Amino acid sequence: MAGVSEGSKLWEPSPEVIANARVTRFTQWLRDRHGVKTESYDDLWRWSVTEVDAFWDAIWSYFGVVGERGDGPVRAGGPMPVDGLTWFPGATLNYAANALRRAADAPDETAVTFRSEAGGHRVLSYRELALHVAEVRAGLADLGVGKGDRVAAYIPNIPEALICFLATASLGAIWSSCSPDFGSSSVVDRFAQIEPKVLIAVDGYAYNGRRFDRRDAVREIEAALPGLAATVLIPYLDPAATPDGLRAGIHYGDLPRPGRGALEFEAVPFDHPLWVVYSSGTTGLPKPIVHGHGGVVLEHLKALSFHQDLGRGDVFFWYTTTGWMMWNYLVGGLLVGSTIVMYDGAPLDLWSLVADSGVTYMGVGAPYIMASAKDGRRPGEEHDLSGLRGIGSTGSPLPPEGFAWVYEAVGRDLLLGSFSGGTDLCTGFVGPSPLLPLRAGVIQCRGLGAKVEAYGDDGRPVVDEVGELVITEPMPSMPVYFWKDEDGERYRDSYFGMYPGVWRHGDWVKILPDGGCVIYGRSDSTLNRGGVRMGTSDFYRVVEAFEEIADSLVIDTGRLGQEGRLLLYVQLAEGASLTEDLVAELRRRIRSALSPRHVPDEIHAVPGIPRTLSGKKLEVPVRKILQGTPVDQAANRDSMANPEVLDHFTP
Repeated sequence: MAGVSEGSKLWEPSPEVIANARVTRFTQWLRDRHGVKTESYDDLWRWSVTEVDAFWDAIWSYFGVVGERGDGPVRAGGPMPVDGLTWFPGATLNYAANALRRAADAPDETAVTFRSEAGGHRVLSYRELALHVAEVRAGLADLGVGKGDRVAAYIPNIPEALICFLATASLGAIWSSCSPDFGSSSVVDRFAQIEPKVLIAVDGYAYNGRRFDRRDAVREIEAALPGLAATVLIPYLDPAATPDGLRAGIHYGDLPRPGRGALEFEAVPFDHPLWVVYSSGTTGLPKPIVHGHGGVVLEHLKALSFHQDLGRGDVFFWYTTTGWMMWNYLVGGLLVGSTIVMYDGAPLDLWSLVADSGVTYMGVGAPYIMASAKDGRRPGEEHDLSGLRGIGSTGSPLPPEGFAWVYEAVGRDLLLGSFSGGTDLCTGFVGPSPLLPLRAGVIQCRGLGAKVEAYGDDGRPVVDEVGELVITEPMPSMPVYFWKDEDGERYRDSYFGMYPGVWRHGDWVKILPDGGCVIYGRSDSTLNRGGVRMGTSDFYRVVEAFEEIADSLVIDTGRLGQEGRLLLYVQLAEGASLTEDLVAELRRRIRSALSPRHVPDEIHAVPGIPRTLSGKKLEVPVRKILQGTPVDQAANRDSMANPEVLDHFTP
């Protein structure tokens, strides 16, 4: 990768791009319909976070949300959800009705393209998708599933996951899913909290050329959920698999009820639970986060249309599993009328998948971009990516070199949309805009309707300084509540304990004077050496630039008021070794690029860097281990992609 400095301009929208952007059409509509005049993105953002009610009311109207808006206010109570805020009291809608609206006005357009590592390929039109949803909806209803009941799924990113989710939502029931690479105890930690009525599970899955039979895990999960009315087994790995041995087992082929009439949608209040998603769950029981139908519909319509610039005619792909909130975000592509691409398998060559599927917007984790760069890939030369308009990157901060590689090796006429957010709001609240120039290492803007600020040590907003990322006005996709958190105490402690009435997200961020944002990693894993505070992303940028290093983890073992040791762990590239010369060069370059205070006390080679199943480095759990917490108390192995490496991190 060529060296590039943070802030170097890499892309600028042409007048044509700006004129055709969906957010431009929205600003014109605001001016014509409501007399709201904005001359720049910054103007529009400031209006959206100042006139909060007017902005979200406009989102409902502009997109013609399927439902009954009613004549009530946009907000009642508050100021935040934990304080009793409700959005659009009196309004009713259903997520599935909005996701499947194209089945009525464009039934033959492609809704879903599915591919698997093993070579599977299926295509569903909006008409076909709606038919399958209607049939499964009838089957779930026959099992007694109704409004407020929970349907849990142990399932990969396959069309059946989408069909079952939409069928669940159409009934007003509540969806929750885990990927089948989760261990059974990790799944039970999640699903047992919500007491599902129906469990939907596959018999197994394939990944990286290997086949994994999960029927024993399904039996263990079922045994821990005594209230199940049925366990529906999908024969995915083995077409001949049966539900034999399951207490309440039925075959997926027996679930759909063809010919039961047209697809119907249960109208539910705006804040009615849509799904339960979970925090990463690296320590303790995962937080069961409940999002509402209306909040998700409005947020995903806004984010996908105005920030990813997606709509009808687009083909939207994000590499994800059903256990990561990016699956929920990918499914949101149906809300804006796009075709979504679902893929199940290892990320062996996603660039080929993008080319073969005609993808116009590709999303991946930042590590995939960096791995492609380190492998010397030139996707723009290796494949026909002429239809690709945008690339999304999330999961961890993307360093400036990753930005530069995309424009050198993938294409110059696309928008790299680095964005950051989280499971907590099921969206990104800082991200891309087709109206703004793009600079290396800099996220273009704060999202519309997201009043993101950086708080300094005194709890006041700072600009051009690193501070705590906070959100000072509510957003509709903030959690409605945590499951079984009746008094809201766990919810309050999670986000509002440090700044009452202000959402603290737990990241370090710098808000630049022009509204650009730089994320520096988790604020609870910051490196504080001699009073010099630095995010871990800066450290990784230096270390992982070495060809000999495939991945790394840096840990400051210090406690409050005590400076500890700074430890660097490196996963070496194939054929490399941690020689004295490499150690010396690492120390020299860290001293030069960061500061003398940030030169590690120790550097160790390890076989792998511990990551969650969604690809995030386990900085905080490893820090706890190094401070003396037993490994199995500090981290949940079943929620990890590579639990075997944890034992290499001991005091």
